[in-house]
Amino acid sequence: MTKRWLAKLVSTFSTPSRLPKEKEDFQPFKEFIKSQRLKPGDIAIDCGAGVGEITEVMAMSGAQVFAFEPNPYAYQVLCERLAQYPNVQLINKGVHTHNGASRLYLHKQAAEDPVKWSTASSLLVFKRNINPQNFVEIELIDLAQFILHLQQDVKVLKMDVEGIECPIVNHLIDSGAIQHIRHLLVETHDQRIPELKEETDALRLRIQRERRHNINLDWY
Repeated sequence: MTKRWLAKLVSTFSTPSRLPKEKEDFQPFKEFIKSQRLKPGDIAIDCGAGVGEITEVMAMSGAQVFAFEPNPYAYQVLCERLAQYPNVQLINKGVHTHNGASRLYLHKQAAEDPVKWSTASSLLVFKRNINPQNFVEIELIDLAQFILHLQQDVKVLKMDVEGIECPIVNHLIDSGAIQHIRHLLVETHDQRIPELKEETDALRLRIQRERRHNINLDWY
């Protein structure tokens, strides 16, 4: 959903300042936010925030929002879009299972429009639509440790990190951080990246076996 919407959005709007604040495609997520009654004092996290279409939905609730986006081009738009929300903390890092540094590989057409194609950037060098010769160096943060250090439960966490979701979710479970997340909404990429099918299937089986009802691998 996110990628299709952004592609249409960029083809219609020539500058980030003209990004619309409302989009019908996100109505189901808005209804989910409403059903969870996010409010000031709650915590919401957006991992892979992109240009902020989901982050802004979270922000409008008044909750404390942490948004992670490693792509520098998307992050610039994200900062412009969310500048009016004092309850949002934007973090120009990628989430992972550890702290450190990595290469973020950009889309094959990123040179044409780095914002439009920012949603396809990935840590995976074998992802078919990236250019392995075109990358930026980024910082990584251990998401599980970040959540544990909050010392408060996260009401909603959305994750779309272009192919590294499974190791992160497993790390959240292994570390116990998953106990502090009420709803984890994950976009998996195994249908578009066949190399991820085995680990994604294994994660689905683990979630089912351990009866973890707070993890949704098909959030959209």
